[in-house]
Amino acid sequence: MLEFNFHPFPVIETERLLLRRITNDDVNEVFELRSNPETMKFIPRPLVKDNEDALAHIAMIDDKIETNVGVNWGITLKDNPKLLGIIGFYRMQPENYRAEIGYMLSPDFHGKGIIPEAVNRLIRYGFDDLKLHSIEAVIDPENFASEKVLEKCGFVKEAHLREAEFWEGKFLDKVIYSLLNN
Repeated sequence: MLEFNFHPFPVIETERLLLRRITNDDVNEVFELRSNPETMKFIPRPLVKDNEDALAHIAMIDDKIETNVGVNWGITLKDNPKLLGIIGFYRMQPENYRAEIGYMLSPDFHGKGIIPEAVNRLIRYGFDDLKLHSIEAVIDPENFASEKVLEKCGFVKEAHLREAEFWEGKFLDKVIYSLLNN
């Protein structure tokens, strides 16, 4: 079985991006991301209502890193420390050598190739460093932008689960994409 260890925290670079640890100093940006109905449109989780909620979200991210059960990075441009988005591995399944990747980005930075750049780098990290065998992504079938990112990064549509999640009084479909390390 795989054992994950995020100590010391893995800071990761790409050509344009620095993927770094999220800290309490990012509270305003985390608040902006997680309180914005547009960025949260396809993420069935409660909107954060204030900085206290945002700090609680950062604490939850930290706790997962501390216990090695999940890892999130803040997405920044190399020349600017401001947090533009969040990307990470969730629902890690060490017994199956599998993890789920997820991401969100400030609408101001959509369409600039930032997410594909970050995803491609984390695929390498997942396979080479974490020794994963597969990476999955779970998206809303209406989330065409995310679908395009995943396909661009080599993911294959694996399943369409109908009305598999109950959120705010309605049943939601979800689509699973995956990528195998082979």
